[in-house]
This record gives sequence, C-alpha cells and structure tokens, in this order.
Amino acid sequence: MDFREDQIQRYARHILLPEIGGTGQAKLLAARVLIVGAGGLGSPVLLYLAAAGIGTIGLIDDDVVDLSNLQRQIAHTTDRLGVAKVESAAQAARALNPDVVIETHRVRLTPANALDLVRRYDIVCDGSDNFATRFLVADACHLAGRTLVSAAVLRFEGQVSTFKSHLGPPHPCYRCLHPEPPPDGLVPTCAEAGVFGAVTGVLGALQATETLKEIAGVGEGLSGRLILWDALSATFRTVRLKRDPACALCGDRATIRDLTHHAPLQAQACAL
Repeated sequence: MDFREDQIQRYARHILLPEIGGTGQAKLLAARVLIVGAGGLGSPVLLYLAAAGIGTIGLIDDDVVDLSNLQRQIAHTTDRLGVAKVESAAQAARALNPDVVIETHRVRLTPANALDLVRRYDIVCDGSDNFATRFLVADACHLAGRTLVSAAVLRFEGQVSTFKSHLGPPHPCYRCLHPEPPPDGLVPTCAEAGVFGAVTGVLGALQATETLKEIAGVGEGLSGRLILWDALSATFRTVRLKRDPACALCGDRATIRDLTHHAPLQAQACAL
C-alpha cells in the first residue's frame, strides 16, 4: 500500500515499530471493526482505534447522551446532551482522524439483526453493560466466524479477554467462561452499583490494544486468558480459560446453531 505524505506523518510512530511497520499499518487501514456500545468502554476503544487508523469503524447504540454519562464516556461532550450517542461519538472520531470511515447504527442489537451486523466487520469489540447483549454478541460472533474482544467493568474492577472459538480447539468461547446468563437482578448494572470512571478508560484501552494486535497479527493474544484488574488494590491477575467440550455453543455436540433462543426484545446495545 502506498501511503500519502500526511499518513506517513500521522502513523509514523506505528511505522517505526518493527512489529508493525508499513505492512501492519496497511492492515489497520484496511480493517473493519464493529463496536457494540458507544459508552464508557466504547468511547476509549473508538478513539484509540480511530487514532490508529482503522479504516472502517461501525458503532451500534440506540441511546442518547445524558449528563450522567459524561463522568466516563469521554467521546461525548456537554454540548451534545440529547444527541444520539452514535452520532456524538462519530463526530469525536472524525475530528480526531478524518481518514476513518464511521458507520453508525442507531438501533437495538437483536437476534434479528445481530448476525447481519457482525458479518459486515472483521472483528467485534463488545462494550455493552448487560448480559443479554453480551451473550447475543458472543453467540453471533461465533456463528458468523468473527473474533470478539470483550470487556466488562463494575465499580472499581474490570476484565478483558478475546474469543475466537470459530477457529476451533483449543480456543474457548464466551460460554466456556459463562455457560448461561445469571438470573435477572443477581449482578447489578453500573447504573445500579456505580462505576469509577477512569476504570472504563483502562479497560477500554486494553480492549483497543488487543483489537489492534489481532488485526496486525502481532504479539500474544488473549484467547484462552482472562485479565482481571482491581483498581483499588492496583493489581492485575490473569486467569487461564479452557475450551469446554460440553459447551452448548462451541463444544463437541453444540446445540446453539442460531440466535432463536435469545429473547427478541431483551437484548439491546446498552453501553456502560
């Protein structure tokens, strides 16, 4: 790929890295990434991916910017209160890097549209804040043959991992970690329990880093590993994840072959 002079300047610090170089930057510029949720996680993921030169970024979220979002959702600003989050976030990304194409999807993510949306992109970043959406995204990614980089945050803690079970063993899927969603009300959302704003920035930056690594094909990915971070104790911990041969989604006798088992109105693109 031939870079324009302004691209050489913009991406110079990437191109200087032996692991990335011009070839890796060309991969980033050609990539298509879908971000689920334009909130606390989706904001830093979007901004770092746009800054890195990801060619096309899709954003799905059906919410609007609220004052309570601004403590952590850094893609939005006070003067955009009431604006659709996907439009507000797209404005921030385009201002940062006009090279990047931003595709906005102001819709709920549902069993009816999830597979079609996921198949349009090379890799998916999940920044949603509820288990219904997380399981829908994870199932759709496996069935569509797409890599998923998933993160979650609550209070002062967060976790991140990469799932590419569509490649087969030994890669686990999200259901190898969580076979089924927890009962309603058992795990509070950030709206119910709170979230320390900067924690979403740390996890979003990790999520963006793993996404860029997957696209560029550098380093050791997080498939089969889960990173846990506790901000209060300032500690990181890595847990090994194994593929479950009995998993309903990716196991030897998988029973989940489509998205019909998901409640049609339950899952939506909510963001932290």
